[in-house]
Amino acid sequence: MKTALPLRHLLITSLLAVVSASAMAQWKPDRPITLIVPWAPGGSTDQVTRVTAAELEKHLGQKIVVMNQPGASGSVGTKNAMAAAPDGYTWTAGGAKDLGTYKVLGMLDTSATDWNLYLNVAHIAVVGVNADAPYKTMTELLAAMKAKPGAVSVATAGVNSSGHSAIEAIARAAGVTYKHVTYDGGAPAAVAAASGETEVTTQLAAEQTDMIRAKKIRPLAVVGDKSIEIEGFGTIPPLSQFIPGFKDPINYFGIFVPKAAPPVVAQTLDRIWATEMVKSEALRKYAQSRGAMFAPMAGEEAQKAVFPAIQSYAWTQQAAGKAKVSPDTVGIPKP
Repeated sequence: MKTALPLRHLLITSLLAVVSASAMAQWKPDRPITLIVPWAPGGSTDQVTRVTAAELEKHLGQKIVVMNQPGASGSVGTKNAMAAAPDGYTWTAGGAKDLGTYKVLGMLDTSATDWNLYLNVAHIAVVGVNADAPYKTMTELLAAMKAKPGAVSVATAGVNSSGHSAIEAIARAAGVTYKHVTYDGGAPAAVAAASGETEVTTQLAAEQTDMIRAKKIRPLAVVGDKSIEIEGFGTIPPLSQFIPGFKDPINYFGIFVPKAAPPVVAQTLDRIWATEMVKSEALRKYAQSRGAMFAPMAGEEAQKAVFPAIQSYAWTQQAAGKAKVSPDTVGIPKP
């Protein structure tokens, strides 16, 4: 009888701990959440973030206010999210590659590991040219860039954007140079190419699809080693078809929550990603319609998935002499 009481107490204590942990994992926000999109409206980050926010509202029972705060290649909005109270009510969004290389480029003192990553899709960059441009194939465009060094204008969302990463990878692999024209987001960059303000854009497929379907932009190649299908257009060939051996790591996008936020926030979002976002038909439909890859991930799986693109871009910038901080000094070893 003397051992029964302690054992009973132990069982009760264990049960209470489990109940308590379960309760703690259920975050119920009592006011709207601010979700900063550090790029202009209409771009790939803005598009997928709004789809994801609408899905999350169903599970959190609270409004998520999406705010566009573009500037300095996404670093303005991201900095504002970093500076907000660490109460779990201010998040940001974007490409994990951008988040992971701000420190290397001297833009922000942050790394991907400072954030809880909630990935939704992987966006793919596409080389698109104005419909009236003389380049009918990627081979013709590369020949023109070699014949006219620094003359062919390429629109991107700025240094550290996906479009800039893409054209830098192309320039390095093909031994060409270009005229860089920057905008505050991928959508304005795509519009610039469609209107003839620039000849080329290397922004993401999601930002070009409407103009591709409208025949305002002619897609020449996917910046990678696999083709993609665009609904209403057809197949876009991979860049590896024109530059043998060319590869470009997948750039995952998502919502980023500071790790300084209360643990219950991450616990709740981890559960939602594992049980709900992985079967989101709205997000899957968005990916299919925009030439993107449906890829909900969180936690350590997300951190591992995003690292190759961060590493590749950081060292590409180092090789180009554009890095302000050597990647290997901030936890990004040379590939």
